[in-house]
Amino acid sequence: MATPYVTDESGKYIAATQRPDGTWRKPRRVKDGYVPQEEVPVYENKYVKFFKSKPDLPPGLNPTDAAQPTQQQQQKIPGCGDSDTAGLSKSAKRNMKRKEKRKQQQQQGQDGDADVESVSNAVENVSISETAAAEKAKKVKNVKKKLRQVEELQQKVDSGEIKQPTKDQLEKLGRAKALQEELEQLEQDS
Repeated sequence: MATPYVTDESGKYIAATQRPDGTWRKPRRVKDGYVPQEEVPVYENKYVKFFKSKPDLPPGLNPTDAAQPTQQQQQKIPGCGDSDTAGLSKSAKRNMKRKEKRKQQQQQGQDGDADVESVSNAVENVSISETAAAEKAKKVKNVKKKLRQVEELQQKVDSGEIKQPTKDQLEKLGRAKALQEELEQLEQDS
């Protein structure tokens, strides 16, 4: 809104205006070059100006091409977890599965068709198999680490770096064969 100015022989004035309650403001005298506060532009530093002037799309990308992926995302099949869980961590995937199962249970509970116990048993079985696989991978990793330590110790003994191995070191060297067998067994099971 532009402020109305009145000019006479004594200078420039802001004309009298009426307030919302019906009273009148006095006319105010202003100097030449005066800019009312509401018309002063807001200061923007160079970073804000840069990001406001920056285009939304990368250089060379057509806006119609950019709109197509969003349409494809809207057409995805509900319940298809492949595209949803591609870049998520294990815990995020687990949380998504829990949310989906809760939704299914609520829908089935509303329909009255599903047996709640069978759904909960299925959930327990899934979580047990996931934890078993994770523990097996953890065991394989630990056994490989122990084998690596035994090999390093054997190299130190062979090179003469350790002249008198301790009782614990000798026990560790004696377990090398058992560790290799355990690793082979774990790898065959998986």
